[in-house]
Amino acid sequence: MKAAELFVKCLENENVEYIFGIPGEENIDVMDALLDSPIKFVTTHHEQGAAFMADVYGRLTGRAGVCMSTLGPGATNLITGVADANMDRAPIVAIAGQGATTRLHKESHQILDLVSMFQPITKYSTQILEPGIVPEIVRKAFKVAQTEKPGATFIDFPENVAEMTTDKQPIKVQTAYTSEAPAHKIEEAAKLINAAKAPVILAGNGVIRQGAADALTTFAEVLRIPVANTFMAKGVVPFTNELSLGTIGMKARDLQWFAFEKADVVICVGYDMVEYHPDMWNPDGDKIIIHIDALPAEVDERYIVAVGVLGDLTNSLRAVALSAKPQTASPFKAIRKAVVADRAEYSQDTAFPIKPQKIVWDLREVLGPDDIAISDVGAHKMWMSRMYKAERPNTCIISNGFAAMGIAVPGAIAAKLAYPDRKVVAVTGDAGFMMNSQEIETALRMKTPFVILIWNDSEYGLITWHQLRHFGRPSHIAFKNPDFVKYAESFGAKGYRVERAEDLLPTLKQAIADDTVVIIDCPVDYAENMKLTAKLKEMKSPL
Repeated sequence: MKAAELFVKCLENENVEYIFGIPGEENIDVMDALLDSPIKFVTTHHEQGAAFMADVYGRLTGRAGVCMSTLGPGATNLITGVADANMDRAPIVAIAGQGATTRLHKESHQILDLVSMFQPITKYSTQILEPGIVPEIVRKAFKVAQTEKPGATFIDFPENVAEMTTDKQPIKVQTAYTSEAPAHKIEEAAKLINAAKAPVILAGNGVIRQGAADALTTFAEVLRIPVANTFMAKGVVPFTNELSLGTIGMKARDLQWFAFEKADVVICVGYDMVEYHPDMWNPDGDKIIIHIDALPAEVDERYIVAVGVLGDLTNSLRAVALSAKPQTASPFKAIRKAVVADRAEYSQDTAFPIKPQKIVWDLREVLGPDDIAISDVGAHKMWMSRMYKAERPNTCIISNGFAAMGIAVPGAIAAKLAYPDRKVVAVTGDAGFMMNSQEIETALRMKTPFVILIWNDSEYGLITWHQLRHFGRPSHIAFKNPDFVKYAESFGAKGYRVERAEDLLPTLKQAIADDTVVIIDCPVDYAENMKLTAKLKEMKSPL
């Protein structure tokens, strides 16, 4: 068979369901082979959108999302989404066609050294130079992408190699396992917890990746230790749980910060520094840190580990909980009470344009505990991260490693393909929306209904926020938007414009009931950004 046909069979062997991408001249053999495959090719309008779809699909399912492009500009368009997935620890396999090996050694049309280009933003980057190595390369790409800590891998497939024949077959899929933490490390961690007067748990996205959210909740409840989660770990402990302190991650001091200020022991579970740097919660480097994860901690002067419990996260949490003594009482109940009150403060606000806090409150009201909100990157991300009360893991997707704008619309398509029975809302600023809004047509063609909630302020709101904080004046952040209702209708989607704060909740309900792609144009009052900055500066500890 052709190497391209074997390549597709290897993807089938990995249980690939979707490939997101754009066909081109140099990947035509693979495209032709896909016609005889059960794998569904999702044709996108931009390779960045394809990479973001693979990114969110991988993050939600734990199985590598797959994106594909042709050579040159097609491949370079994948880079932002691939880098985002790699830094957010989402498993994806990116594939690019390439010119024939007979012209790779010289200046030639659209030829770039793609393997070198993708190497810094992937866990594994390689080129297929012989048809017989296709099974090994595909198997390794998926194994590396999906093994903790997951991330991106890249395969460069020259067009002449794709045409060659081979009698090789796919390699059996074997899943890497995580070993158990040593008993003496469990005991060391338990002793530190027993001696602690004010312990707190910092939960990271690794808890979700390793399927340990229930184990973490039980751990917290058994030992009576409160939990703060990073932006990317929203929902690891339900917000309604009395031990949840909500989300930490703002650069300024927020309510959760006061728990870390007072804490003597910080139990970091599935925590990656890229989510929230220890400079922010351990500025003096004086905290006793227990690191519970599958792999050793990153080296950092503010993250000196007293004991590392390395192994299967669920089993490690269970073992430590059985070995340690429960706390008699948490000193952080006042923080929990303050966080709950803060989230509800603007629930009845009727000001227009609508305050960010009210938008998040109303969105939470219309979505069930398992429904999915996917946040783009911008000022709205800070409000979603801070205010959205997640009850389940992976129900509020925040990109906070690479933090690339433009992820929400393509990400919502992937979310709906992965979980067709759940409601999905893409929460985006007007700027981020316009970066990949062309994928609305992809969503309609793929019959993936979801709501796009645009926070409209006609400027780069997050940058305005930073500029005002640093310099007291904005610089070159304003732009004009199209009529979003007419824009939606031009694709065959639906569009609504919110004219009063009281209209947002019923509009959200109607948009979800419409069961198609719907844009909601919602004017937002970002004067609240600087008000929040001032509030956090003046905030006093509730303890």
